[in-house]
Amino acid sequence: MSPRIGLDLPAILQAATEIADREGYKEVSLASLAQKLKVRSPSLYNHVHGLTGLRREMTLHGIELLTADLTHAAVGRSGEEAIRAMSLAYVTFARRHPGLYEATLQAPAEDDTEHRQASERILALLLRVLEAYQLREDKALHAIRCFRSLLHGFASLEQQGGFGLPLDLDDTLQHLIDTFLAGVSKLQAEQRQSSGKDGGA
Repeated sequence: MSPRIGLDLPAILQAATEIADREGYKEVSLASLAQKLKVRSPSLYNHVHGLTGLRREMTLHGIELLTADLTHAAVGRSGEEAIRAMSLAYVTFARRHPGLYEATLQAPAEDDTEHRQASERILALLLRVLEAYQLREDKALHAIRCFRSLLHGFASLEQQGGFGLPLDLDDTLQHLIDTFLAGVSKLQAEQRQSSGKDGGA
């Protein structure tokens, strides 16, 4: 097996992503990756620290791509319009890259600052979008958890073939976003009501 010329981390990540998206995230191994790249497995150690290192790099790569898609969706938009666009971008990413999407769900190690910072960039983006609703930080964070939970649940069920009824999935997604936005508006109204009571005390 002749070594591949120009082997580098981007090429490795592209090949690993293709395997993950086609066969599943857990099917990515150094052996399957080496076979796809037409190199010997030891050659991969020049670029990644074993399978654990490879999966970490895939996670960072996935988060970077997802952040870019969400950012692009939010550009020039705010409030409800931005949330709708970002929701579609999130689900589209999961549809396009099912294996890489699974990689983005991996929790960072306690000492992995780079991974934490990558995840925090998505959090910061969502917090900026929710500024239109003027929620307190705790309520905004709860809203972001709900946003992620709803979209992940939808994406995961879709990937597993969990929607068997003959209804358009994009219509279902819009109903889901409507429900989330109604919840955010309710949080906003409750916060205003609470602030009004506090101000009159």
